[in-house]
Amino acid sequence: MTFRTRWGLLIALLVVFTLTMLLAGQRAQPPPVTGVERLGPDSGELVADYLQRAAGSFPPPGGGEVWGLVQLGDYLDPAAAAQEMRGARLSSVVLRVPLPGVQTALIFQDLPGQHPAVELAGAMRAAAQERAQAAGQAPPGSRRAAVATAEAARLRAGCTCVLAVLVRADGAVLRDLASRVGVRAVQAAHPGTPREDVAVSPLLPEQRDTVGPVSDEGPVPP
Repeated sequence: MTFRTRWGLLIALLVVFTLTMLLAGQRAQPPPVTGVERLGPDSGELVADYLQRAAGSFPPPGGGEVWGLVQLGDYLDPAAAAQEMRGARLSSVVLRVPLPGVQTALIFQDLPGQHPAVELAGAMRAAAQERAQAAGQAPPGSRRAAVATAEAARLRAGCTCVLAVLVRADGAVLRDLASRVGVRAVQAAHPGTPREDVAVSPLLPEQRDTVGPVSDEGPVPP
């Protein structure tokens, strides 16, 4: 083998080695966050499994802020919910009117995040208007109209209807929220997930064993 041939072979081996290392480095990079990330349990999931999954979702200490879904152990009024959320920046709230044996709507309202108690109360008033409008659009005398009318009346009266709140916080704040008496679960989105890619479907206080639809066989209260 001539000197020129050996030198050419060495260069080729170096090129192959360099390309191999570059590809390995690319594979080691974490994949970008894309698509929609769901915060909340899956339909049919065991509640105990979801609670364990949510508890393991917190970002490591020292990381930046992420989106977190704070799910309450019971429905709260705006003032009590604001107290439970102290220390976190609120982004949106999930409301639901709990009527025994009646399937009611999950109502989502965005929040500025500056004055929690005032904004939560305002979200409830806006939700009352939405449900009153839904009642007017439903067939007269239908169950759907009766449910929406009952929802609007209770929201207008300031019911205990706050179910969950989406917040923006770091891992330390999320862990602190999860330790509070009134909080049932906190689930964090992956770091880097944009707000528009976060889908919310919270665990209901009534769901104790398996996540599934709420009963809708009871009478609608006036």
